Amino acid sequence: MMKKKSIPASKPFLILFLCQIISALDVPLDSKLLEELSQPPTITHQSPKDYIVDPRENIVIQCEAKGKPPPSFSWTRNGTHFDIDKDAQVTMKPNSGTLVINIMNGGKAEAYEGVYQCTARNERGAAISNNIVIRPSRSPLWTKEKLEPHHVREGDSLVLHCRPPVGLPPPIIFWMDNAFQRLPQSERVSQGLNGDLYFSNVQPEDTREDYICYARFNHTQTIQQKQPISVKVFSMDSLNDTIAANLSDTDIYGAKPVTERQPVLLTPTGSTSTKVELRGNVLLLECIAAGLPTPVIRWIKEGGELPSNRTFFENFKKTLKIIDVSEADSGNYKCIARNTLGSVHHVISVTVKAAPYWITAPRNLVLSPGEDGTLICRANGNPKPSISWLANGVPIAIAPEDPSRKVDGDTIIFSHVQERSSAVYQCNASNEYGYLLANAFVNVLAEPPRILTPANKLYQVIADSPALLDCAYFGSPKPEIEWFKGVKGSILRGNEYVFHDNGTLEIPVAQKDSTGTYTCVARNELGKIQNEVHLEIKDPTMIIKQPEYKVVQRYGQVSFECIIKHDSTLLPTVIWLKDNDELPDDERFLVGKDNLTIMNVTDKDDGTYTCIVNTTLDSVSASAVLTVVARPNPPFDLELTGQLERSIELSWIPGDENNSPITHFVIEYEDGLHEPGVWHYQTEVPGTQTTVQLKLSPYVNYSFRVVAVNKIGRSQPSEPSEQYLTKSASPDENPANVQGIGSEPDNLVITWESLKGFQSNGPGLQYKVSWRQKDVDDEWTSVIVANVSKYIVSGTPTFVPYEIKVQALNDLGYAPEPSEVIGHSGEDLPMVAPGNVQVHVINSTLAKVHWDPVPLKTVRGHLQGYKVYYWKVQSLSRRSRRHVEKKILTFRGNKTFGMLPGLEPYSSYKLNVRVVNGKGEGPASPDKVFKTPEGVPSSPSYLKITNPTLDSLTLEWGSPTHPNGVLTSYILKFQPINNTHELGPLVEIRIPANESSLILKNLNYSTRYKFYFNAQTSVGSGSQITEEAVTIMDEAMASRQVDIATQGWFIGLMCAVALLILILLIVCFIRRNKGGKYPVKEKEDAHADPEIQPMKEDDGTFGEYSDAEDHKPLKKGSRTPSDRTVKKEDSDDSLVDYGEGVNGQFNEDGSFIGQYSGKKEKEPAEGNESSEAPSPVNAMNSFV
Repeated sequence: MMKKKSIPASKPFLILFLCQIISALDVPLDSKLLEELSQPPTITHQSPKDYIVDPRENIVIQCEAKGKPPPSFSWTRNGTHFDIDKDAQVTMKPNSGTLVINIMNGGKAEAYEGVYQCTARNERGAAISNNIVIRPSRSPLWTKEKLEPHHVREGDSLVLHCRPPVGLPPPIIFWMDNAFQRLPQSERVSQGLNGDLYFSNVQPEDTREDYICYARFNHTQTIQQKQPISVKVFSMDSLNDTIAANLSDTDIYGAKPVTERQPVLLTPTGSTSTKVELRGNVLLLECIAAGLPTPVIRWIKEGGELPSNRTFFENFKKTLKIIDVSEADSGNYKCIARNTLGSVHHVISVTVKAAPYWITAPRNLVLSPGEDGTLICRANGNPKPSISWLANGVPIAIAPEDPSRKVDGDTIIFSHVQERSSAVYQCNASNEYGYLLANAFVNVLAEPPRILTPANKLYQVIADSPALLDCAYFGSPKPEIEWFKGVKGSILRGNEYVFHDNGTLEIPVAQKDSTGTYTCVARNELGKIQNEVHLEIKDPTMIIKQPEYKVVQRYGQVSFECIIKHDSTLLPTVIWLKDNDELPDDERFLVGKDNLTIMNVTDKDDGTYTCIVNTTLDSVSASAVLTVVARPNPPFDLELTGQLERSIELSWIPGDENNSPITHFVIEYEDGLHEPGVWHYQTEVPGTQTTVQLKLSPYVNYSFRVVAVNKIGRSQPSEPSEQYLTKSASPDENPANVQGIGSEPDNLVITWESLKGFQSNGPGLQYKVSWRQKDVDDEWTSVIVANVSKYIVSGTPTFVPYEIKVQALNDLGYAPEPSEVIGHSGEDLPMVAPGNVQVHVINSTLAKVHWDPVPLKTVRGHLQGYKVYYWKVQSLSRRSRRHVEKKILTFRGNKTFGMLPGLEPYSSYKLNVRVVNGKGEGPASPDKVFKTPEGVPSSPSYLKITNPTLDSLTLEWGSPTHPNGVLTSYILKFQPINNTHELGPLVEIRIPANESSLILKNLNYSTRYKFYFNAQTSVGSGSQITEEAVTIMDEAMASRQVDIATQGWFIGLMCAVALLILILLIVCFIRRNKGGKYPVKEKEDAHADPEIQPMKEDDGTFGEYSDAEDHKPLKKGSRTPSDRTVKKEDSDDSLVDYGEGVNGQFNEDGSFIGQYSGKKEKEPAEGNESSEAPSPVNAMNSFV
C-alpha cells in the first residue's frame, strides 16, 4: 500500500519506528529484478509442527526455500545432523529440501519418529524451519473384555461406558445398533464428550441387546467396534416376580413403584471442577444430570455474560461451546440441572492460557552500506514467552561477531552495516504451551537506481478522477525521485500533486490540460536514470437518459431506455441486469442499442433492472423498478357463518392482488332452486373488508361467490360457497310496473311485472287482480290468476279511468296490501277537427299557424298533439303544375300554434290541422289557403359568351331556375384583366327582364374580360354567376395575309423565309447539343398544353414546323370552337352552337382555352401565359 510522506502529528511515539521502516529498502516483487539481486534464503513452505503421518504411506516432510544464489538444504533429527545419504529409504527432492521416506517398500514408520529441522543456506545466510515432530498415527483394537448385561429398574439412571483404545489422533466416538443405525438421542439419552452413553432415566423401550460403541480413526480411515452391550429394563412388578426367591416378603412388598427423583449430576462429579483451555481454541463444557422427570440444563457465567456471537449450545443444551476463546473468557461457568422436584448445579472454573502469538514478527531488511536498521520480535502469551535470537541457525551468543549488530532483548539494532553484515536471523518465542519461530534476513546491497515501470507507458484517466503515474524503482542507497512534465518542463511541485514513497505521482483531480508526457527521474550516489510515461484524459461516460420506474400489466410490453454519452475513443459495452443478476435466458427479453424491451411480461419479470455501461476506464449504472400488475387472483376459502332466516355472514380470504391494491369485492349469488347456473349481483364491499352480512330472501337455495376488483380489472370468480336453503314465507312485495291500458275501445288490459323466482318467498305463486271504475261508487272486482303477467277486462266504456291493484300470494299467504294505480280503458279515434285555423305569413319562407283546441271529451283518448298537413299548390311566377308533395309537422301536447319553415317564396299553399290520440288521427279541418311573398331570385341558369370579334362579344343566358317572384331586370358587370391578372375599371349594365342575349361592343381587341351576371326582383338581387372571355386580333390584317398568300411572289418569298428558318433551326439544334437552350421549343415541350399548340391545316390547327403544305391559304372562319373540336365546313356562326355552359372562352386566335372555364369570382384569372403565346398569324405578320 502506498504511503504519503506526511507523518501524523498525533502519533509522535511512532516516529522512531516509522523512521526505521523508511530507512530500510523495499525490494519490489519484480521477477527480473529478483533474478539479478543477491538475497539470503527464505523458507517458503514447510510441514506442520505436529505432523501425524499414515504408517502405511510414504512420509513426505516439506521444506521449500528461495534465495539468490539458490540455497542448499540440510536436516537434523532429534538435534543431530541427519545424513540422508546413509539411509537408502530417504531421498531429497531435486532443487528442494523436501524429504521423502519410503515406507511402502519395506520401511517402518515407527523407525522415523522424531523431531526434524530443515536448514536452507547460501552465501548470504541460513534460514531454518520449525521443529517438525513426526509421529505415525495409531488405531489399536479394543482389548478383549467380558461385558455383563445391565439390569436396570425403570426410572433409574444408567451410564454405558465406551472406553475406546488410545489412538493417535484420538478417535471419533458414536453409538449404533447391529443394523448400523445410529441410536436415537434426546434430552433423556445422550452421548458425553468422553464417548459414554448417559441415560438420565431409563424407560422400558431402552431394553435392547445391541448398544455398540464405535471408534473412527480418520487418519487411517478405520472403524473399531466394541462388543455389544445388553440392557434390560424392569418394572417393579416384573422385578418382584424375578427376584422373589431371593428376597423376603417384607422386601418384596415394601418395594415402591417408579417414583420421581430430583436431579443428580452424572458428569462432572462434585460441585466444582476446573478447566484449562488455550487461546483461540474451542471451549467445551459439559453437564449431564440424572433425574425423573428428565432435568433441563441451563448455563450462566458468574459475574458476566456469555459472549453472544461466539456461544453455542449442543447436545440438548448439555454442552456449552464457546469458539475462539481469549483471556477474557476466563471465569466461573455454572450449569444448573432442574426438574419439578428440585435442582442441582456445578461450577467449572475456566482458565484460558495462551501459546505464544505474534505482536510484531521480524521483517526482512534490505539496507545500503552504511545505513542503520532494526529487527523487532515481539510476542505475547500466557505465561509470557521468552525471546531468543539465532543468526544463520546458530544461537546469537555463539555466532560470529558482527560489530554493526547489537542485541537488546526482543530487538537487534544495526548501525553502519556493510555487505558482510548480510545474514538470516531467527527469533524464537516460547512458553510451556508452544513456540513461534520466524526467519528475517538482513540483506546489504549497493545498487544504482533502476526504474521498473515500462518506458512510454500510456495512462488513460477519466476527467475529474485521480491519475496515478507509476515510477516503480529500486536502488541501494534508496534513490530520490523527481517528476517533470514535458521535454523541457520544470520539476513538479505544489498542492496539485501528491508524491508517494513508492515513486508514484498522483494528480488528485486530473483535467483535460493534464494530458501530456511526464518524466520520472531516479538518482542516488551510484547513478541516475529516467523514464517517460504518457497521460491522456478522457471524457466521462454518462447515462443521459436513465431507465424510469414502470408499471405494466401482465402480458403487456415494457421498455427501459439507457441512452449514453461517452468519449469517442472509448468503446462502451452495455449490460442489463435483473435484481443484480444476469437477465433470464428468454427470447422475450430484447436488448437494443439504447433500450431493453420485455415482451409478454409475466409476474416473474417484476424486479429492479440495472443498465451498466462499462469502458476500459470507467463504469456507470442506473436502475429502475418494474412493477407487474394484473387482475387479482380469485378469493378462496369462502365460509358461511351466523345462519339466520333472513341473513347470513360470508367470509373469504383474498387472493394475491398482483401489485395493484384490491379496491372492492363483488358478492354474487346463485338461486339453485329457481335459476340454477345464473349468477346475480348481491352487493359489494371495500377491498379492506373480508366479511359481509348478507340479507336473504325466503325460499331460495343460495350459493355465493366473490370477485375481487382492482384498477386492472376483475378477478375470476371464487369457487362457490356451500349452499344454504332459506325457509318459505308469504311474499314480501307485490308486482311492479302495474298498468291499465285498453287495446280496444271496449276493454282494459291490466299488465304487471311478474315476481322473480326468489321473490315468490314460497311455492304456489299467484296474483290477485282487482279493478273498479274511478269516480263511480262501485265495488272492487277481483280475480286470482296463475303466475302470469296480464289480465284483460272486457265490456268497458271507451276511455274511462279505472283504479287497479295487483297483489301477490303463495301457499303461505298474501303479500302486503298493494298500492293503487290509475289506468284507462281502450281509446277510439277523435271525433272532431280543430276549428278557427288561422295562418300568419311571417316572410317568404316562414309562416305561423293557429287553431282552437278540440274539447277533451271528443278526443276519446290520451291527447298526444296536433298534426299540420301543408302542401304547395303552385308557384305564382310559373303556371306549370307539378306533383303535389304534402308535408306533415307534429306538435306534441295541447299546443294551439306552430311554425311552418322551409316555404318557397311567391307560392300558393294549403294546410289543414288534425288532432291525434293513442288510437290515431281525427278528421281534418277545412283546407286553409295562404300565399308567400316574393323573394330574391336564384342565379341565372347559365351564361354563355360567343362570337368573339375584334371589339365585341355576344352574351347569352337562361332565366333563374327559381325566380321567387317577378323578375324586374338583369344586372351585368364586367372589367378587363391585364397580363398580370390585375382587374381594370368595372362597368355595370342593367338589362330588361325579357331579354336573353346581349352584344357588347366597343371592346378592346385581344383583351380578356371578366363578367358578373345576376337577376333581380322587386325584393332585391339574387346570387351572381361569373365568366371570362377574350376578344380576337385585327381581322383586316388577317384577311390581307390570306389574300397575299395566293400571289406567286409571296410564295417565293415564303420559300426563302422557310429556308432561313431551316438554317436557324439547324443552328439552334447544334447550340442545344452543345448546352444551349431553345426558349420557344423548351417552353412548348414543358407545357405540352394542346390549347396553346399552333394549329395544323388538316385539323384546323397549325403544326409545330412548316412544310410545303403549310403555306396553303387559310380558310375563312377556320377557328377552334369552344368544345375543342374543329369542323372545316363550319362558318363563324357555328361557334354559337358550341358556346353552351361555362366553357365558352377563347384565346387570342379564337382557339378554346379550358383553363379559364368555370372559375369562381374570387379566383384570379389564369392562362395569361397561354394567351401570350405567339399565334402563327402574328408570326407571319413579322415577316411581311
